[in-house]
Amino acid sequence: MAEIIGIVFDFDDTLAPDTTSAFLAHWGVDPDEFWTGSVNPLLAEGWDPIPAYLYRMIELSRRRPPGERITDQKLREFGRKVRFQPGATAIFDKLIQSISESYPDTALEFYVVSSGIRRIIANTKISKRFHRIWASDFHCHPDTGEIVFPRNVVSFTDKTRFLFQISKGFAGPEYDSRPFEVNRRVSRESLRVPFSRMVYVGDGYTDVPCFALIRKGGGVALGVYDPGRREKWRRAWGFVEDERVSNLVPADYSKGGALEHSLIMAVDRIAGDIRREGRG
Repeated sequence: MAEIIGIVFDFDDTLAPDTTSAFLAHWGVDPDEFWTGSVNPLLAEGWDPIPAYLYRMIELSRRRPPGERITDQKLREFGRKVRFQPGATAIFDKLIQSISESYPDTALEFYVVSSGIRRIIANTKISKRFHRIWASDFHCHPDTGEIVFPRNVVSFTDKTRFLFQISKGFAGPEYDSRPFEVNRRVSRESLRVPFSRMVYVGDGYTDVPCFALIRKGGGVALGVYDPGRREKWRRAWGFVEDERVSNLVPADYSKGGALEHSLIMAVDRIAGDIRREGRG
């Protein structure tokens, strides 16, 4: 049986530009006005950022005429149009090829843990590359398909829950209806994917708990940033100053780039450690 390395990605601003903002723009809403004018006032009242934006989307949708409201179909259709960061669609095969050449007894599994909208992410053209996609989502009306209530909310520390599910071997769809199973005690020897065998790639504040958990467990936390958005550089550099990440690189997966090299080196290091453990 192959040893497993888990590579876990955030999605928005990590694998693709912010898909929620892109959907809002596609739907005719100014994203800046949405986040600043609609969501930020809720944050000032003490709301959690993730249910705040989901609530505002539902509220805006209800104000539209029935045919213009956000529906399951519209979210799914938009997912098929999502554009990705440079090289993102090819990085999976590059990593698989890299590991198979040097460590044929080690396999890679890819996951998404995102605060974005699952109905968008799960319909992108790279969605089939992931063993599981966990993200925020809406309950939709059974007749009209309109979004009516938040179904899943994946916020800051919520993200770490899914890292534990991967680690303990509770990542299959059969555990979706058993959310408390992740709390079951599992011995260190029985862990399917220890944190030391994980790589986490993220860009934002919602990724900080995962960065911390993976680094504490001996894995690799990679911070990425958009080199074209200078206003986010300070946040990205803060991850380095606070020792949140193992490395900080542009969100560009192109061949020969810093992120591709960082991922290959991270996987190679973990695979090498697994081999040495086996010989020990």
